[in-house]
Amino acid sequence: MIEELKRIQKEILGKLQDLGNSSKVEEIRIEYLGRKGELTNILKNLSKLPLNQRRKVGRLANDIKGNLTKAIENRLSEIKKESVEEKIDITLPGILPGIGNKHPITKTIDKICNIFIALGFNAVEGPEAETEFYNFEALNIPLEHPSRDAFDTFYLDTDTLLRSHTSPVQIRVMEKEKPPLAVIVPGKVYRPDASDATHSFMFHQVEGLVIDKDITFSDLKGTLSIFAKRFFGEDIKVRFRPHFFPFTEPSADLDISCIICGGKGCRVCSNTGWLEVLGSGMVDPKVFKAVNYDYNKYSGFAFGMGVERLAMLKYGINDIRLFFENDLRFLKQFKI
Repeated sequence: MIEELKRIQKEILGKLQDLGNSSKVEEIRIEYLGRKGELTNILKNLSKLPLNQRRKVGRLANDIKGNLTKAIENRLSEIKKESVEEKIDITLPGILPGIGNKHPITKTIDKICNIFIALGFNAVEGPEAETEFYNFEALNIPLEHPSRDAFDTFYLDTDTLLRSHTSPVQIRVMEKEKPPLAVIVPGKVYRPDASDATHSFMFHQVEGLVIDKDITFSDLKGTLSIFAKRFFGEDIKVRFRPHFFPFTEPSADLDISCIICGGKGCRVCSNTGWLEVLGSGMVDPKVFKAVNYDYNKYSGFAFGMGVERLAMLKYGINDIRLFFENDLRFLKQFKI
């Protein structure tokens, strides 16, 4: 019986090497290892052997069965691999993977920052979870200001909140550094606005700050005029309108001539010929006081802009929600 087992093993291994079809391999498995196969019949007859031979033959039979089962599985795997390789024409050109593009928001932030970096600014970042001191108090925003209401700010606890602008980073920079300084601060901000075509509860801002001796409103106008022309094009016109911000005085909004109608008046600019771009102003002395700057010695200007708004104006996008829906049909339009 031992010789018979060895014969079966040798016979199966010999046949497997010549088979190139998985169905033929399956026939061999059934013929020898199936319920009525030769090896199975030998195992069934073990009980007829003397006890001293039964253990030796049984151990050998089980070992051979295990080895043959593994050999059959390996041959089936080889046949499958050979079949796949035969179907692949290695002479055909390969399929290139898709190349990603920068998101239009990232692209816009990079362009804004690069313009100001070329003007001598340093780009800095800060935490998105802030305290009331940095987000409000140090910026001369009093307790009774509407923006400090629970309905207008994402509070995490009584003193911690998701920042509603990137101005807190300016305070942190002034605490650590002494003038002169010029920084640009990009980042996410959060306000509990209902989402629509022009509003989102999360959006991006870029704010800037310049502090030095003898900084005037003329420096502000010159810097922001250069930015507007480099970002939107040399042909646009700019104007400054009086406005109010708690942390700057005097304050002004910067408008550009409508890039759709060229300043003639259209639906986009509400027939005024102008589009609001950003807010700005001279740093309020109370802000200097919060960071222990000598406001009799130093002066400065600050400004802030919404990245989505600038991207919408520059690329002609009419719905802010498109930036966050991850629709590749939309995003593929903005190639680097």
